[in-house]
Amino acid sequence: MNSRAPRNRTLTLTESDLKQLRKRIQVIKRPALLADCVGRTIHGDALAVLPLLLATSVDLLIVDPPYNLTKTYNDSTFSQQAWAEYESWVNEWLALIVPLLKPAASVYVCSEWRSSGAVQRALENHFIIKNRITWEREKGRGALRNWKNCSEDIWFCVRNEDYFFNVEAVKQKRRVIAPYRDSDGKPKDWQEVADGGFRVTHPSNLWTDISVPFWSMPENTDHPTQKPEKLIAKLMLASSQPGDVVLDPFAGSGTTAVVAKKLGRQFIAIEREELYCLYAEKRLEMAESEPAIQGYSGGHFWERNTLAFQDVKKPAGAAANHQSQLFEPST
Repeated sequence: MNSRAPRNRTLTLTESDLKQLRKRIQVIKRPALLADCVGRTIHGDALAVLPLLLATSVDLLIVDPPYNLTKTYNDSTFSQQAWAEYESWVNEWLALIVPLLKPAASVYVCSEWRSSGAVQRALENHFIIKNRITWEREKGRGALRNWKNCSEDIWFCVRNEDYFFNVEAVKQKRRVIAPYRDSDGKPKDWQEVADGGFRVTHPSNLWTDISVPFWSMPENTDHPTQKPEKLIAKLMLASSQPGDVVLDPFAGSGTTAVVAKKLGRQFIAIEREELYCLYAEKRLEMAESEPAIQGYSGGHFWERNTLAFQDVKKPAGAAANHQSQLFEPST
């Protein structure tokens, strides 16, 4: 186990953890009942596992697949492909997922600017595309002869127009910069508190309030492309209800599974790397005593650096919660 700085909260696994957590990982080699998969981290290749899952059982799909970049994920490497090959690969696993989805299911697929076109074309073969969310990933290297790349996309799709979307669950509280008042001096469309005021706003498809997991956050792992819990929570609260089944076929370190547990959803998580399965199981264990989602409090998502305004309440649909680390540092 590597030595960490005192304030470094990146998740580590002890030898005892490895021994105990391996017992929880599921391996599926034949058609499985829903009860055998829900609430489990499944160790295996998605292309082999997906055909074994129960048809018409999934309410929400959240996918963060390897982007078309050469990148090493622990013991395996995803190698960059020609764009036609990458699009064909995306089509391959999407075709396996479609039979698993309920008619009213929603779909979110992550991508970055280079792969976004290929992902869009593949999605159009299977779903109705409703929107493309762009979120600011504030980390990233600068460039001398190009613009710094600090954004990623999430494609929002549905199977048909009869889908669930709870806009009230994903509204955001923002600081009031230019507070308007009625003629009697009362706040107009905003709420006043001791240190200023805030306004509840509708969510847009441009997200600038997300902090990528880093070393001082307890959700951080050594996975190279880990998504923030806050990001996944927005998708899950908007497009699912408590008790719904959420599928993540490229689970990584388990962010989707963890958020599902914190928000009272069921999950099916598939991951080919055993180490990341173990990270996921450890994080699920930690969620029992640390059910907070950073930046989500009192039923609203908050901008960074708004700790003073935040109410301490449990996430909707969660069994219990205490809020910790509500402050999201700008990085």
